[in-house]
Amino acid sequence: MSQSEPLDGPARSIMVNGFDARSASRLAPAARDLVARRQRVMGSPYRLFYQDPVHAVRGFGAHLCDAEGADFLDAYNNVPAVGHSNPRVQAAVSEQLGTLNTHTRYLTDGVIDYAERLTALFPAPLTQAIFACTGSEAVDLAVRIARRITGGEGVIITRNAYHGTTTTAAQLSPSLGAGNPIPDTVALVDAPDSVRGEGGLAATAAFVAQVEAAIAGFAKRGIPFAGMIVDSVLSSDGLRLEPRGFLAAAADAVRAAGGLYIADEVQPGFGRTGSWWGFIRHELVPDLVVLGKPMGNGIPISAVIGSPAIFDEFGSDVRYFNTFGGNPVSIAAANAVLDEIEDRALLDHATKVGNTLIHGLREIADASGGRIAEVRGEGLFIGVELVGPERDPDPAAALALVSGLRARRILVSASGTFENVVKIRPPLVFDDSDAARFLDGFAEATRDLAAPR
Repeated sequence: MSQSEPLDGPARSIMVNGFDARSASRLAPAARDLVARRQRVMGSPYRLFYQDPVHAVRGFGAHLCDAEGADFLDAYNNVPAVGHSNPRVQAAVSEQLGTLNTHTRYLTDGVIDYAERLTALFPAPLTQAIFACTGSEAVDLAVRIARRITGGEGVIITRNAYHGTTTTAAQLSPSLGAGNPIPDTVALVDAPDSVRGEGGLAATAAFVAQVEAAIAGFAKRGIPFAGMIVDSVLSSDGLRLEPRGFLAAAADAVRAAGGLYIADEVQPGFGRTGSWWGFIRHELVPDLVVLGKPMGNGIPISAVIGSPAIFDEFGSDVRYFNTFGGNPVSIAAANAVLDEIEDRALLDHATKVGNTLIHGLREIADASGGRIAEVRGEGLFIGVELVGPERDPDPAAALALVSGLRARRILVSASGTFENVVKIRPPLVFDDSDAARFLDGFAEATRDLAAPR
């Protein structure tokens, strides 16, 4: 299937769970005024979540507070991985701001110390780091490196992937919508579908066959092959975790064709799945790894992790510099994040609380009358798939569930090729009391879906 052949299913929105400005008249006067001001000065490219947007003014732990003081349980934002307004991150950033903030063309201890600490968390030969500011920048650089090393242009992605918003990253992000063109140098493959498709070895074989067909398609069109980039848990495709090892098999096919395999860890990385990196569950060692979002707990920092062999070949006659990438303040924040993850044992915590959520959600699914086809997850990254009477994707039900949780001051969103998967991705500090509140609210919102269809 080519990128020009959409999967059968409901029409896609420009952004799932996005605010529709046509409904602004239903908002309270203060919110309506703020939306109008935002639209006037920030323009139409920006999107808001929810038909009743949240006006956040303060955050702590896994909570956000709005302008009226109402407490919202944040079960969605993975950027503040170690909690909103984390005191340790705040102190580290404040101290560094009062000491030094410059760039990587000077010798500074902090960036070298952090690079050593970060790369020690990866398997050999991934021992070097290049720093940038955002995940999009890191994706852009990783693809640039792959194309330079291989001499190719063709890149394989999954059908509903999101990899960022730079020109290159946006071309690898069909989830941005129909108005975001995907060039001929990019090929799309379908993620394994555990609800409607095959499982086990058959699913792995089918996925690899798609990758091999995409590579053959590039060759037929005279496009040299560069590689493949995949979010290690296929977040935007609806959180596709099984079968274990299917990404390793795809990486083998990519390398056999002379390409590089890039693991996008912007969403699953830094302990989200209960392991440091999402690719670990596939027993896979990527050629390049992309990091971002939770790396600085909201302070912009990202990285590309790779081997000396690859970086030396790229850097032999190409220099890379990023004015703000790896600056001492961002590095201080990133260091504090690692301190928090390690000192508070947040990898084990993510597994423990994640298991509580998954077990509770599966009990709710069993009582949903078939509305919930599957609860899948690893650590604190969980997807709940909503379906219709024939197990067909039901994006309207997913959006209704998201809105029902919003009404109960619990924040989640939705994703997936058909926009029918509720996406649950809280800060890693989400605790047992947060989980209990979440499950109570989720059960109530699910019962609201039980009306006759």
